Amino acid sequence: MRGTGNAISGIYMMLAVFRRAFGVLTVVSLLAAGLVWSGPARADVQSTAFRQAVAEAAAPDRDLAEFYRETEYRPVWTDEGSTAQARRQALVQALSQAGMHGLPEARYDLDGLMARMGAARSLRDLGLIEVALSRAYLAYARDVQSGVLEPGRVVYEIKREVNDSPATVLLGDLVRADAPRQALRALPPRTNEYARLMKEKMRLEHLIREGGWGPAVPSQKLEPGQGGQAVIALRNRLVAMGYLRRSASTLYDGAIQSAVQEFQRDHGLQTDGIAGPSTLAALNQSATERLQSVIVAMERERWLARDRGTRHVLVNLTDFSARILDNDSLTFQTRAVIGKNVGDRRSPEFSDEMEHLVINPTWHVPRSIAVKEYLPQMKRNPNAAGHLKLYNRNGREVPRGAVNFGAYNARNFPFAIKQPPSSRNALGLVKFMFPNKYNIYLHDTPQKALFEREKRDFSHGCIRLQQPFDFAYEILSPQEADPRAYFHSVLGTGRETYVQLEQHVPVHIIYRTAFTQAQGRVQYRDDVYQRDAAIWEALRKAGVSLATVQS
Repeated sequence: MRGTGNAISGIYMMLAVFRRAFGVLTVVSLLAAGLVWSGPARADVQSTAFRQAVAEAAAPDRDLAEFYRETEYRPVWTDEGSTAQARRQALVQALSQAGMHGLPEARYDLDGLMARMGAARSLRDLGLIEVALSRAYLAYARDVQSGVLEPGRVVYEIKREVNDSPATVLLGDLVRADAPRQALRALPPRTNEYARLMKEKMRLEHLIREGGWGPAVPSQKLEPGQGGQAVIALRNRLVAMGYLRRSASTLYDGAIQSAVQEFQRDHGLQTDGIAGPSTLAALNQSATERLQSVIVAMERERWLARDRGTRHVLVNLTDFSARILDNDSLTFQTRAVIGKNVGDRRSPEFSDEMEHLVINPTWHVPRSIAVKEYLPQMKRNPNAAGHLKLYNRNGREVPRGAVNFGAYNARNFPFAIKQPPSSRNALGLVKFMFPNKYNIYLHDTPQKALFEREKRDFSHGCIRLQQPFDFAYEILSPQEADPRAYFHSVLGTGRETYVQLEQHVPVHIIYRTAFTQAQGRVQYRDDVYQRDAAIWEALRKAGVSLATVQS
């Protein structure tokens, strides 16, 4: 028992020194703290009071309890020596900077951890602190690595499986790391997008502290040649946003028109140089609203898989675009039409792998469309939608005249509806397949005029491409010496043909109202489905705050 007494006495002496030096334990004192055991019986004490305290505190969390059992209750944070001290320093630094990542700082209760350490009186206290530090670390690590929220619980159409790493992995990696600070820095996404979003977050926070972009522009529409107070407000807003050099002009001149066009490009708007309703709505978004979009984008970036694929397709629903990227560099981009913002037509968010192309595709009309849209038409007129054909359960075509459409409803309609390959086919002349349970894919369309619209949500959920042939050439380029010639040789047959991809291409359907580019300003888009508004509200309820920025 003499050894035990020496050990506890050593702790009392150590804590007394801290209190005399610092009063209440602060971040600085924690970084300086050794929190070591003292005396010859340290191993015996660890096997009793400390072990019991750790086992008791970790018990409610099966994952954490398993880690400590597997490591025989060896301390991660409260051991003596420089290694554990380096872990404490790294953890304190990470928790004190959690707000930089748009995380709920109060969740990790750094002040509470400090207070508990300052109040420690025994090895049992240290055992409880050991587990408290591990809990804080795990909460932070999981939040910064895979996100604060469960996406599908916030927005049903976000079909992403986000799995938290187990304690045995997160704590095990930390224990094995030679440099704990580097181990914690490796937790957030290591993507260029995440790094650029963090930079934009800091820029906006500084801007908000300085007063933002000033007064909004009080108008519904402004055009070149106009003058007056609204034009002056437009000029001042563009100057504050960095799109226009300082000027005393009171007219909507060529410089303002060029600045408006540049702003429109950065916000996915028609670049006509006219400050119409959609342009002014974007201009009048506050810096705080833009900051919220960036924080949501950072959370969304944490939801995406770490390995996106060396080559991958990125469909951003808010940008109405589809891109092919190779090694994070843009190879090809085209406009897109997405699901209409009504009912079940909104395009979901998920990731999968493109496996094949179908050239001269048959359109197999989804049953929901067949019974909700075409059956009512055929009840009124059996010859309606004459471009479509009916097939029975045996796959045989059924003549329209042989069907009493009035006898059927959405439940008992027994026919499949298909549209044969043609230039008028609803899928156009090619579709790009990444088989998934949502029945979503990329495809051509005969409705080319829709791509000229600024806001392009018109489909039943699938993604229509403005330049599907060029998209196909690029997708086929790794396996065909002349992808254009190959594609057209198949297209010319007029027959439905499946073309397998030798290497599957990951497809990520995302939704970003704020996103970056390698060079140039951060891009902002409208929240077309109001998903980011829902995510921001969920983050706010979880404890993410802008109070420190706005104060």
